Amino acid sequence: MRKPVVDYRNLRLSNIADRQYRHLLLLTGWIIYFIMYFVTERLIPESRCHAVHSVIDDYIPFNEYFVLFYVSWYFFMVLSLLYFVLYDIKNFVLAQKLIVGMQITAVITYILWPSVQYLRPDHFEKENFCTWLLGIIYSKDTPTGVCPSLHVGYTLAVLSAWIVARDIKLWQKILITAWALMICISVCFVKQHSFTDVWAAAVMYIFLKIVLFWRGREIEKKKTR
Repeated sequence: MRKPVVDYRNLRLSNIADRQYRHLLLLTGWIIYFIMYFVTERLIPESRCHAVHSVIDDYIPFNEYFVLFYVSWYFFMVLSLLYFVLYDIKNFVLAQKLIVGMQITAVITYILWPSVQYLRPDHFEKENFCTWLLGIIYSKDTPTGVCPSLHVGYTLAVLSAWIVARDIKLWQKILITAWALMICISVCFVKQHSFTDVWAAAVMYIFLKIVLFWRGREIEKKKTR
């Protein structure tokens, strides 16, 4: 079994700020985000939300089978971040900085410009495992706070780390990219997001990527002086 680049056996709350463990502090962004998510979900009524819709949405058919790619996002995120935190700290930090930036950007957007989508079908024409699964998702996840799509944004953040990872073979990167793209388009086919939410997430990703790249170059310049 491959040996982790950091020995986490001595990790404690008292030493998490030490140099070898401090990258884990980026995970606190998830805690803060989930708190803000539940706050915005409860305090911002649907009547205040702006309806999001794209002409392209009308050409994308509902397909319940895409829910399998949609829920695979959870495995994609957990397995990816777990791999990076064990074997590639640099790309873990890259992915998590993008994710934290998206969390901050999205929460501010959801508060200043709350959004909602009305794309979900009123009923399912057939009953199967996929529609049963979608029924659970629809009942637990309100159609508000959708633009930009963090489902897509997080996927792009993690994918960018996989693409630049040096220890990953080309064929593995191709498979991971295909998986990530299927996750991104699945949000439209299961009517969890408008196409507008998808391109807004892509714009958010590109913006944050440029900001982090610029900041990284500035830090490198200071080190070389």
